[in-house]
Amino acid sequence: MTFRHHPSPNFGPRKGGDRISLVILHYTGMETAAAALDRLCDPSAEVSAHYLVDTDGEIWSLVDESQRAWHAGLSYWAGETDINSRSIGIEIQNQGPGLETHPFPRPQMDAVSLLCQDVMLRHRIGPAGVLGHSDISVGRKVDPGPEFPWARLAADGVGFWVDGAARPELDEDRALAALRAIGYALDAPMTTLAAFRLHWVPEVAGDAPLDPLTMYRLQTLAARMSGL
Repeated sequence: MTFRHHPSPNFGPRKGGDRISLVILHYTGMETAAAALDRLCDPSAEVSAHYLVDTDGEIWSLVDESQRAWHAGLSYWAGETDINSRSIGIEIQNQGPGLETHPFPRPQMDAVSLLCQDVMLRHRIGPAGVLGHSDISVGRKVDPGPEFPWARLAADGVGFWVDGAARPELDEDRALAALRAIGYALDAPMTTLAAFRLHWVPEVAGDAPLDPLTMYRLQTLAARMSGL
């Protein structure tokens, strides 16, 4: 795996002494990687990431992993709010949802998988530590979006995925407890449920009532993560 180095000035020291325990995946929401690179390296934009992965699999290194990149913004996970200090941020070139779908090409996802595996190995991050921006910024962000192939990455050990069609009893209190156990903020429970679906149940509309498939995946993921 090779990198093209394009240092961004947008970074600072990690705070609080926490070890790196999360990998946060984003899409750029821009038409080209070149445009994204310009923005991530523009001091006036005050945003950055550690890496940017183009559609052809080319990986740009922007901020040294020892430094705190500015990619998470206002965020929360498992009781922590300074996610930038605990994470590695990876931007993935993709325009995001719109009038047309924009798939994530295989060379790009192969590179994302290899990059994530490398980061996870070096920082001893388990599958539960690989999240989307939408998971940590509930209701504010939707990237890497509904088209992102989470199941494909999970097959490589990058993040979790749950298959299956069990029909558990629907219980809103247990659903909220599962969301909390996974790590989500619960300030707005229905918005949080929609964020969960965006990542783990994309086949169900975010604003739908609690359904068996969502309940099953909630309980399964909560059980997996509580055992880590």
